[in-house]
Amino acid sequence: MVIKSVDLCNYRNYDYLNMNFDDHVNIIYGDNAQGKTNILEALYVCATSRSHRSSKDKDIIEFDRDEAHIKVAVVKNGSNYRIDMHLKKNKHKGIAVNGIPIQRAVELFGIINIIFFSPEDLDIIKDGPSERRRFMDMELSQLDKIYLSNLVNYNKVIVQRNKLLKDLNYNSSREGLYNLDVWDMQLNNFGSSIIERRKIFIKQINEIIKDIHGKLTGNVEILEIIYDPCVESSELESKVKESRNRDINMKCTNVGPHKDDLIFLVNGKDVRKYGSQGQQRTVALSLKLAEIQLVKQIIHDTPVLLLDDVLSELDSNRQNFLLDSIGDIQTIVTCTGLEEFINNRVSVNKVFKVVNGTVTSEN
Repeated sequence: MVIKSVDLCNYRNYDYLNMNFDDHVNIIYGDNAQGKTNILEALYVCATSRSHRSSKDKDIIEFDRDEAHIKVAVVKNGSNYRIDMHLKKNKHKGIAVNGIPIQRAVELFGIINIIFFSPEDLDIIKDGPSERRRFMDMELSQLDKIYLSNLVNYNKVIVQRNKLLKDLNYNSSREGLYNLDVWDMQLNNFGSSIIERRKIFIKQINEIIKDIHGKLTGNVEILEIIYDPCVESSELESKVKESRNRDINMKCTNVGPHKDDLIFLVNGKDVRKYGSQGQQRTVALSLKLAEIQLVKQIIHDTPVLLLDDVLSELDSNRQNFLLDSIGDIQTIVTCTGLEEFINNRVSVNKVFKVVNGTVTSEN
């Protein structure tokens, strides 16, 4: 899978931009705050319908403009795809694939398989559980349409159930309690499926990550990821019922996969609690590399790797290991200078320089 080109119009700090990428290593360099990350963000938006920075559509449209456009051309398994996205400040975005409008943004998932790696990802171990759930959800959503559908429906159930809980806090009518039973049934149906799919996903990651982490650490560390569900799928229905009074009092849903977490064990110890910052970063790097390998296995193709100024955050050993691992993957990298690639003798196929929203291609 490769991204052939991207066109931007009124996107962030770009009035207009056209970039044609090489199938292998592409470097986008320049000083900070020039617009390098905005290019990667646009590619991510076309893969997932949303920004990795959790920005709203109105925030990524150029200042003083009412709309923006992104066009991305992709080749996947020998087939050509063109994704057109029309972002609007006060309306829902419009999306078309090969000129055919799609009705739901979730239909976009899986056309482009992207692995996004930024300095923030290095903190996934020490950050809160929501970041680790986001990691599972974003990857599974690109790989499994059934999971994505269950997740979307589950999140809708949680929103509606929480709204009803707030109402019940003031008026616990018979009708309200009946409606709560209806939402609880849907919560159990969608939630139990999410839990079981996450179990499989983490099992698959574990089968890959042990070898990667061993090589990264000279085989002195053994890494294992433990899926830590809030509740087992078989007990979800009963635990939700047990928590009903507490939920009404707290006006929110306290049981379900939206409370899940991951535990990373290095030589049997929780690296979040007992590991050094270096160990935590090595685990995060292992996780991204394992993610790449798993995507390859499932889609029988290579994903596109976006590296957003991440090399400057890694020491030379981790840099070399990462760069040695991406030989057969289209990689689009942002950085402030080319020295780190020259020093590591990386084969660079195309170089772009960004200065205040203007991109020039260099030999």
